[in-house]
Amino acid sequence: MLADLESLVRCESYSADHAALARSAEAVGALGARLLGTAPESIVIDGVTHLRWVFGTPRVLLVGHHDTVWPTGSLEARPWSVTAGIARGPGVLDMKAGLVQMFHALASLRTLDGVCVLVNGDEEIGSPTSRELIEEAARGSAAAFVLEASGDRDGALKTARKGSSRYEVTVHGRAAHAGLDPEKGVNAAVEAAHQVLAIAGIGAAVAGGAGSTGVPGGTGATGVAGDSAATGGGAGTSTVTPTLLSAGSTPNTVPARARIAVDVRVPTSAAQDHIDTLLRGLTPRTPGARLEIQNIGGRPPMEPGASAELFALAFRIARELGQGPLRGIAVGGVSDGNCTAAVGCPTLDGLGAVGAGDHADDEYVEVASMIPRSRLLAELVTRTLR
Repeated sequence: MLADLESLVRCESYSADHAALARSAEAVGALGARLLGTAPESIVIDGVTHLRWVFGTPRVLLVGHHDTVWPTGSLEARPWSVTAGIARGPGVLDMKAGLVQMFHALASLRTLDGVCVLVNGDEEIGSPTSRELIEEAARGSAAAFVLEASGDRDGALKTARKGSSRYEVTVHGRAAHAGLDPEKGVNAAVEAAHQVLAIAGIGAAVAGGAGSTGVPGGTGATGVAGDSAATGGGAGTSTVTPTLLSAGSTPNTVPARARIAVDVRVPTSAAQDHIDTLLRGLTPRTPGARLEIQNIGGRPPMEPGASAELFALAFRIARELGQGPLRGIAVGGVSDGNCTAAVGCPTLDGLGAVGAGDHADDEYVEVASMIPRSRLLAELVTRTLR
């Protein structure tokens, strides 16, 4: 498994580098072909390479991605290494170790009949070219297992994920010479300042009212954690955050246009709809200014009900395998599991590697966890196929 992991980590796969993604897909495909006994179908959409294996009539979907957030060349500064049971390298946790564990888990099964494996190449940028493939596969499946990294260093599974939406608020003003006749202009930068404060106010308001739209707290008999174990602003908390801001064209011109990017995270579909209404209700404060508000993409929330039965099964299996009490947590980040759950497919996420530092310089995987995690996944697939 370590040799396979090394081969994938050394093959860089930055989401924006389509040539690197093609090389990575070839490496992942070769690994899967060796362990599963058949080559994948290679699907190239808008230059991005995805891989799919289908065995019989699919009933269980396994989802992973081979792209990473690390620009090509990052391997030189963050080389592959294994020291004292810790593996490091770009994408080692998110999520090349998860792919290795998945292939080895499937290779241990007596039959793959009923399994579909989908490995996409654009998850880190929102799966724009693969989302339709993922949703199509999920609609026909009884369960989806997502090989993203575990929820914490103890190997918790991800039983709920916030949904995400990205908005762009464009302020339309009117240009004028900043020195000669600024009064003839409509300053889009000034209006943008008003809107940033208004958007932050929406964020404060919905965070304060999280209780009506949040995830139930408490810990059940199966070990599913509520808000106390959540990450990403709290499992039941919606967040609305103005992020990127730009305005103007030259230093001596009243800005005619400004743009505000807004990041929205929500625990439920109802909260997502509510915030959409609030953002679309923004109104200009500067006379003559006009607002244009666009939702430019995102993923729906993966609510706790989507994972409840699968987590209960995983909890029993982990106990039988002597892996200790398994916990489930809600997290703020999104994955393709949001999409499989949204089309009605029961989904369990975070079945990949155990470690920490995904997207960070200290990204690592605990090597000792790789075989136990593979055994857990293998038994999950086996029992779900029965």
